[in-house]
Amino acid sequence: MPIDDRDLPRCAANHVPLTPLSFLERTAQVYPQRPAIVYGLRESALRQTWQETERRCRRLSSALQRSGIGRRDTVATLLPNTPPMVEAHFGVPMAGAVLNAINTRLDAAAVAFMLDHGEARALLVDPEFAALAAEALRLRQRREPPLVVLTRDASFGPPTAALDAIDYEDFLASGDPTAPWVPPEDEWDPIALNYTSGTTGNPKGVLYHHRGAALNALSNILEWDMPKHPVYLWTLPMFHCNGWCFPWTLAARAGVNVCLRRVEAAAVFELMRTHGVTHYCGAPIVHAMLANAPEPMKAGLPRGIRGMVAASAPPAALLEAMERMGIELTHVYGLTEVYGPATVCAPQPDWADQPLAQRARLNARQGVRYHLQQDARVLDPGTMQPVPWDGETIGEIMFRGNIVMKGYLKNPQATAEAFAGGWFHTGDLAVQYPDGYIKIKDRSKDIIISGGENISSIEVEDVLYRHPAVQAAAVVAKPDPRWGETPCAFVELRDGAQVTAEELIAHCRAHLAAFKVPRAVVFGELPKTSTGKIQKFELRKRVGSVQAIDV
Repeated sequence: MPIDDRDLPRCAANHVPLTPLSFLERTAQVYPQRPAIVYGLRESALRQTWQETERRCRRLSSALQRSGIGRRDTVATLLPNTPPMVEAHFGVPMAGAVLNAINTRLDAAAVAFMLDHGEARALLVDPEFAALAAEALRLRQRREPPLVVLTRDASFGPPTAALDAIDYEDFLASGDPTAPWVPPEDEWDPIALNYTSGTTGNPKGVLYHHRGAALNALSNILEWDMPKHPVYLWTLPMFHCNGWCFPWTLAARAGVNVCLRRVEAAAVFELMRTHGVTHYCGAPIVHAMLANAPEPMKAGLPRGIRGMVAASAPPAALLEAMERMGIELTHVYGLTEVYGPATVCAPQPDWADQPLAQRARLNARQGVRYHLQQDARVLDPGTMQPVPWDGETIGEIMFRGNIVMKGYLKNPQATAEAFAGGWFHTGDLAVQYPDGYIKIKDRSKDIIISGGENISSIEVEDVLYRHPAVQAAAVVAKPDPRWGETPCAFVELRDGAQVTAEELIAHCRAHLAAFKVPRAVVFGELPKTSTGKIQKFELRKRVGSVQAIDV
């Protein structure tokens, strides 16, 4: 007969809400003297153990609570990848509050909107962004001003503007390092608020829950087979999807946060050598910057460094350059709404024996779902049925599972549309191969329709990246009186490289059907977001496309 478990209720002894905050508590107990945070080089570097970090996070939590900030209140930050940003990822939610790590490269009006929309009760500010904070606070519409706390950084200098603020160290000193932290009442409780990078109208506020943050942090470990005590270099902004959940990942593995204010090739290589870096993440532009750095700068790197790359796929030339440096790249894919990466191009054992060009093609795919994501597949958005796994039939990538946002803050219509049919709709068009691996063909808004034919801008970009002179490329639709629109290529060349538009067009013609070949090539630096994503909406504006939007 079926098991009758009605007399076995869920209780405090057998069910506790998942939260990544427990990772910090355990690591501080088990590895109290292991290094948690390093900031700087050699003797001058700030070094902080996990025990010290946990006590400082408890102080931050206690100080916030004593200031009247508690459950579901928002605490915003304008911080680079410095130690206070690591501490905020624990101290803020330990108070029961919600962390809103704001992109420091936004303008004051956008920051003001986020402070108002998220109803921030407090704002942690780095001296570098004091002027930005002051202007954003002036532009706010809400009457009650947030509590402003200004961090210190001797390596940067005085604040860029005067702020009516409390000193961060003084604020921490007002807190209790032994104070109990506030666990979530429910793992569905919000832990973080992140805003999408909308450019037409206001960005949407994406709410994360404790369960998703914990599970994605653990998935990061599984996807990388990350050992204990990794040394992680912060080349990825922590304001971007909470650093893809890696602050919590490193707490789970008792790793080292190697903090970095600015991503510059010389500083990155020196930190890798000095601190024995084992892992780092970033957009393709970060990896390309390292690959294209002068050879003497790369000397003496630790072997076996693991890099994670998101957004566009790594071209063969980049993979080859990274291999020469002893860096192994893992290609991931995701969005703000799924906590950063939620699929991974998991390598198969036989890929290592393939020629470089074939390995590049295999690694260019967005791959398969993260371990702890329930599902990721390509569906027909009209019928909500899976497309054939033939590598040709295009559908939309959709996610379902615990590593999906709660929804958009104060925007039920957008939330309902995003979750229509019981799946999160990404808007990314893709195919699924017979082995189940997904490959993006384009964003739905980036498909070029020329003379009734659909052209994938990514397909054209892949060909452009194969040219040795090309460092970055983006293809958008350009209005055409005869064809409606045709592909226009924007190209950023490698340092010292020379190539003509005619030569690039001939290169494309050798690898693409004639209707897919760009009719125009524009040279110059490509506009990018703070995380290295190419801003195609800006390029569409330049060519006068009616699709010059980014929503």
